Amino acid sequence: MAKRISIGTWAYTIGPYADSPIPFEEVVEKLDSLGFDGLELGGFGIHPNPDLLQTKAERAKVRNLWESRNMGCSGLAADLWSEKLITAPDNSSYMATFRKNIEFCRDMGIDVIRVDTTEDPGVLGQVGDEPKAEKAVPYDDALKRVCSTWKQCALEATDAGIRVVWEFEPGFAFNKPSDIFRVLDGVNNDNFMIMYDTCHANMVAGHGARQPGEKETLPGGARELAEKLKGKIGRVHLIDSDGTLHDNHTSTHPPFGKGVLDFDELMPAIAAAGCPDDWWTIDLCFWPDAWAATADCKKFVDGLVNKYG
Repeated sequence: MAKRISIGTWAYTIGPYADSPIPFEEVVEKLDSLGFDGLELGGFGIHPNPDLLQTKAERAKVRNLWESRNMGCSGLAADLWSEKLITAPDNSSYMATFRKNIEFCRDMGIDVIRVDTTEDPGVLGQVGDEPKAEKAVPYDDALKRVCSTWKQCALEATDAGIRVVWEFEPGFAFNKPSDIFRVLDGVNNDNFMIMYDTCHANMVAGHGARQPGEKETLPGGARELAEKLKGKIGRVHLIDSDGTLHDNHTSTHPPFGKGVLDFDELMPAIAAAGCPDDWWTIDLCFWPDAWAATADCKKFVDGLVNKYG
């Protein structure tokens, strides 16, 4: 079965679009017209989210927007950024927000939820010449907190039939290749997997961007990381990388052809690594002209599906 293509709707609501987000119905209509198989929902702002849609009837109505067009929703990027996963005294607030989003996923027919470590990499130590973090946590303590919380998340999400995927990236703590495997080992649950984003993989494994202390990269960069993650990838995000950071925070997400990634080198490793579902998701996060770039990105990924999907 060929891969299905979705795109993250957050590209049209945050960053350059924060002051004038694209209404959700308009997004669905455009994606349908471009032949997308579905969307990946940024569950915050003016787009559908658990706080905006509080009743099952409201949620069913919005779910019908894509299902009536024979489109799917490949996952939820949950708004957990107000939570402190590492520096909070306990995880009660984080878990309450996570559970709220799990319930939302169930009502919306979404079976994958995205998480990240929510806090800057500086909480684990000095990052280059950046200002020191206000609060630092010893590495082993931070690792224990993250793994114990996500172990709980994975168990509860399993009961709901929802897979948890962690998106590692330069903007958040535990952004070294070895960190990824320590967290995977610490959570130790088959329902907790990695969201492999090609631009984040390049910046983490190829450039060591925003890593505390000594930089850690892999000789084969993003490709080698995909190879090492075989059997552990629970969602694939595809976009180019130009080797820079957006606002010195997270990876720049340039449209295909505006970066340096060799997808003919990268895609065989991604395909061989496997994934429990058949979605490939385009991510234009923070790109200034994401709305206009969407059509060309879809055509590019159509080509990748023909060759590798």
